[in-house]
Amino acid sequence: MDTNRFVLLDRDGVINYDSEDFIKSPDEWLPIAGSLEAIALLNAHGYQVAVITNQSGLARGLYDIAMLTRIHDKMHCLAAEHGGIITAIYFCPHGTDSTCDCRKPKPGLLLQCAAEQRINLSETVLIGDSYRDLQAASAAGALPILVKTGNGEQTLNEHPNLTTPVFDTLYDAAKHLVSGQ
Repeated sequence: MDTNRFVLLDRDGVINYDSEDFIKSPDEWLPIAGSLEAIALLNAHGYQVAVITNQSGLARGLYDIAMLTRIHDKMHCLAAEHGGIITAIYFCPHGTDSTCDCRKPKPGLLLQCAAEQRINLSETVLIGDSYRDLQAASAAGALPILVKTGNGEQTLNEHPNLTTPVFDTLYDAAKHLVSGQ
């Protein structure tokens, strides 16, 4: 089977600023400096980008699918304005107490993405800011990368012996990936 070159990205805390109060509207979705440029850089070097995100705000009733679609439409539009394309978005709508297989740290969303996009996960990076992102990547056989934005600094403090590559921002991680190192 042919495989595509993808980089998988967590959303909140990696592409956009996170909030303890959740991102509930397009107005609250604010890109982290350099993140949209990072997506364009990855695209320019032959990588497609997919977003893998837990969205428990749906289960909590903080927003609905229509609002999540509007938030993601804004993300798509702003990425496009910077020359980037997000090929696909995979989200878990379940709450933190769910037994679903799609909520990170479980690998379900990555496995679904791999099947639908024809991705070889052993050659695919997932960039996240939380320990659960790293766990999901490992559980799916993907290569985890941590960024210090969002919850990244806290993740580093709570797990000081991580052997995962760490970068300050998504843009720094993207520069590393496209440099072929």
